[in-house]
Amino acid sequence: MTTLTPPGSTMQSGSGVSGRIARLAADRITFWQDGYLRDQPAAVAALARLRRGAGRDAAALPDLWGLIDTGPLHAPGERARPLSETQLVRAENALYTALTLWALHQQSRGSRMHRAHTATLPGGLGFAVRRLMPAGDIDEAVRKRLVRAGTAPDLPALAQRLRDIVTLLRGADIPLDYGLLAGQLYAWQWPDGPAAVRREWGRSFHALPRTAPASDDTSDTPPLAKDDKDAS
Repeated sequence: MTTLTPPGSTMQSGSGVSGRIARLAADRITFWQDGYLRDQPAAVAALARLRRGAGRDAAALPDLWGLIDTGPLHAPGERARPLSETQLVRAENALYTALTLWALHQQSRGSRMHRAHTATLPGGLGFAVRRLMPAGDIDEAVRKRLVRAGTAPDLPALAQRLRDIVTLLRGADIPLDYGLLAGQLYAWQWPDGPAAVRREWGRSFHALPRTAPASDDTSDTPPLAKDDKDAS
């Protein structure tokens, strides 16, 4: 018998394996994002390496194996058993996919393209895609990109379809909660996971009217010019 969510996982509650992956992804991205926006060479170089993996299979990216620290995934969670081999592989795949997509999204952007989801300003994929559309209207071409992502047959195909969406979000300076996405990518890889993730994206898409916040970036980091040092 299959279950809706993977063992030890919840989708958005912040607990279980998905929650651990979401927190780890957010921590790693926040560290690099802060450094990148301050033009720190190590962070700029890390982002350049990461974005080359966007939309590609993590197993084919040996250059990133030493860059993304997956050590915390191998340590038992609080009052939890160590992850199984299958859980570890799927957790690492989700983490690699989310981090590389963020790096593509952040390239040459002067504000934060990873922004944590809040009740007042959602950060889910569906909401971000809705913000690409005219206020009060549905752009079918854009909506179909979200549908195509939702019907991807496997994680590599999903990563490639998400790459296309991220490229659009990047062009419009629309951020995304990549911690939330990382947890969803983990859940996606389990039986019934794709259906559960699609429902989350659908709820995110329809939850609130399309809004255009004055600013998504609440940090004190001064913005970079959009034609910055790694625009190539």
